[in-house]
Amino acid sequence: MIPVPVVVTVLGGWCAVYLADTLLKSSNSLKTSYEDWLLTYGLSVSPFHLRWQTALFNRQFYNWGRWKPKFLYLWFSVGMVFGIVAMFGSVILLGKTLLQTLTQMLTEAPKAQNDRMLQVVVSVPSSGLCLRAVCKLIVLHENSPCSVVPGVNLPVSQLTYFFSAILISGVIHEVGHGVAAIREQVRFNGFGIFIFIVYPGAFVDLFTTHLQLISPVQQLRIFCAGVWHNFVLGVASFMVLLLLPAILFPFYYTGVGALVTEVAEDSPANGPRGLFVGDLVTNLQDCPVYNVEDWNSCLGDISEKSQVGYCVSAATLQQLSFPARVYRRLDGTVECCSNNSLTDICFSYSNKLDSHLYACLPARKVIEASKVCRTNMDCHKDFVPSFCVTPSLENQTRLIRVKHPPHIDMLYVGHPMHLQYTVSLSSFVPRQNFLSIDLPVVIETFCKYLISLSGALAVINAVPCFALDGQWILNSFLEATLSSLIVEKHNRELVGFLILLAGSALLAANVALGLWMVTAR
Repeated sequence: MIPVPVVVTVLGGWCAVYLADTLLKSSNSLKTSYEDWLLTYGLSVSPFHLRWQTALFNRQFYNWGRWKPKFLYLWFSVGMVFGIVAMFGSVILLGKTLLQTLTQMLTEAPKAQNDRMLQVVVSVPSSGLCLRAVCKLIVLHENSPCSVVPGVNLPVSQLTYFFSAILISGVIHEVGHGVAAIREQVRFNGFGIFIFIVYPGAFVDLFTTHLQLISPVQQLRIFCAGVWHNFVLGVASFMVLLLLPAILFPFYYTGVGALVTEVAEDSPANGPRGLFVGDLVTNLQDCPVYNVEDWNSCLGDISEKSQVGYCVSAATLQQLSFPARVYRRLDGTVECCSNNSLTDICFSYSNKLDSHLYACLPARKVIEASKVCRTNMDCHKDFVPSFCVTPSLENQTRLIRVKHPPHIDMLYVGHPMHLQYTVSLSSFVPRQNFLSIDLPVVIETFCKYLISLSGALAVINAVPCFALDGQWILNSFLEATLSSLIVEKHNRELVGFLILLAGSALLAANVALGLWMVTAR
């Protein structure tokens, strides 16, 4: 659930703003000057909504809208086609997502969250016609263990990325609408930014009468421009992310390991023989690590597969082992180390006579310079009698050897995902000591948020739903295609209303179930 201090802070802040606004407007001496001040600066205040509108950027918008008319005509025509395709595609995508969610709920067998195509988290509707205040927000899932909701499971360190990406995606979206409108000779009144509860957004103010006078095709170019620009922003961010190694090549090199950029204070990897900022991880067990993707992949494989063993010669096994009582844990696994030592671990092995033997051994002495194995056959080398000894640990717990030369190997005992979530890494290694190890991570993270949120705006805004761009796209599309088939305008409007009703219900169901999946489970 959302932390109480966050709720109190947000509600208290908005109550203070609204109370101050009410008092100033009700004051006989300050009302006129306060309202003049709001009008001068284009500010308006309402419950949980603060808006700023200006004409300062009108000249720039008109310059953009009149730049290379033929190119802009082609650009927004392609955007119109994309918007229409996106409208139908978004319905299919939301329908499939809804079916996946319902199936997961009914079967009580949750699938991995990264198998889900889309997780709708937040939807803040726009407030009026002509794109006056557009802010439709969702989170498009991208290989995280759960969907992201600010205040619920979005780390504080990610809030800057999250809200910056929302604002930039919204601004690019509205720039598309504004430039397309000027291109189609619709009067542009102004541009603005607003805050709804905690979410930033942007809007453009267009002259409604001009919008109603132009043809349906011209309207489509304007209404589709927002989702088109969001799609282009997402693609551009993806290209930057893809080409980042080449872009940063003069300053950073890649492919040599995963560089540790942060270790959480409560991380199991934090300690004298753990990982430190600046360490370069090259191996997890026998799995080579060349970048962050390899780190995640290796930890995933280690988590899914059974614990690997280590080759130990019979002589070494006899020398290191000592008598200990064998007993079973509550989960059925076996423990044979009863001295509460932090350095000894119970190992299981087998020989020709007995398949269930156990020995309490010093972990570091057993693992260092040992070859990993699955069976005794993997250890038969140079005719030296050897055994494959496997750590006898609790279910889901693994013993992992982490190589980060030139330091001594870190031996980690715990769930592999705990290591993944508490250690931050980068694939980029600075060529010079004065270069920041965090810069590539900042660029990568911001690009991922832009891809996610800008793509989400493109998908959700295209849904034929009341108050979203999809409503105006659908109405203009029906006017452009059905005017000869359905002559009566009110009949076309009825068809559009029924489609919008269905689209709104589909989106609402996805939002409700998405929030339930994130907060209630």
